[in-house]
Amino acid sequence: MSESTIGVGLIGTGFMGKCHALAWNAVAATFGEARRPRLVHLAEARADLAQTKAAEFGFAKATEDWRALIADPEVEVVSIAAPNPFHAEMACAAFEAGKHVWCEKPMATSREDARRMLDAQTRSGAVAALGYNYIQNPAIRQMEELIAGGAIGAVNHVRLEMDEDFMADPDAPFAFKNGASSGYGALDDFAVHPLSILWRLAGPVASVMTDQAKPYAAREGRNVETHEIATSLLRLANGASGLLVANRAAWGRKGRIAIQVFGSKGTIAYDQERMNEFQLFTREGDERTQGFRTVLTAPVHEPYGLFVPAPGHGLGFNDLKVIEAHELLRAIDGRESRIVTFETGFAIEETVHAMARSHEERRWVDVAP
Repeated sequence: MSESTIGVGLIGTGFMGKCHALAWNAVAATFGEARRPRLVHLAEARADLAQTKAAEFGFAKATEDWRALIADPEVEVVSIAAPNPFHAEMACAAFEAGKHVWCEKPMATSREDARRMLDAQTRSGAVAALGYNYIQNPAIRQMEELIAGGAIGAVNHVRLEMDEDFMADPDAPFAFKNGASSGYGALDDFAVHPLSILWRLAGPVASVMTDQAKPYAAREGRNVETHEIATSLLRLANGASGLLVANRAAWGRKGRIAIQVFGSKGTIAYDQERMNEFQLFTREGDERTQGFRTVLTAPVHEPYGLFVPAPGHGLGFNDLKVIEAHELLRAIDGRESRIVTFETGFAIEETVHAMARSHEERRWVDVAP
């Protein structure tokens, strides 16, 4: 091991596992000052798949036993991209072995497991980040700076929507995400993403009133145990009101996170389906020519320029994972970083569990402090 490198282990090679591998491969070339990751060990459920993916992604070793990966002395940071129910056991084992952790969202499928993960991380002193890469978008960063600088005045209302259509087909087969072991459904699979952005733009949630819905009660003769749609009224800790809607059965929507932040002097609006731009309205100037203006991301919006030297060309989802990997490396090196820590992640989990409790009890519920 070397101070100029860091040994990486990856558990899981599906969509998000590949995103982690691409990010680890690109981060040093993109951010010149970053420590160079060494792709040490990869784990998958089957030995043959582990060998194939290790060769594809560039990892030196492969295993079907994720515990062997964590025990590997060359592994210093563990990427956890396994299914949600396995996050807690894997993360806690990594912390007990003295490893840093980059874990995909959500933390866990139960509040108790999320608490266990946070406690294990606190005891270990290791650095831990959750995979909320949308907050790394240069557009979101600029929106955050504008709001903090008072460009739209005091925030009084926020609306958040997240919609996709991968659960929209009533004839689709029963899937893992239809089972209770995967979590609540739209709340912890989806709502956590706009909540992570809300934390950056307007702060935490104080109380919620939530309703959940199942557009299709059964698939292939099996009862659907999760809810595809969740709607929440929000009261923020800063006194602002809010609305959050998450829908996994929204035909035509592919990756939409729509954010509107209303203030005393203006409004900022953003849509993840157009992730390289946002709209800004302010009361300044002649009322006859007032209106929303579109801001396209460019090299002036860091760290856009490290990827593309020309304005308006745009970044993508995987680029945000590269930025997230860099922020994690900064945190490991003791530098200021922009990650969703396990502490913030647990607060997001508390919000989601309060939403689920609100639905069950049909009332406003305070989010645990």
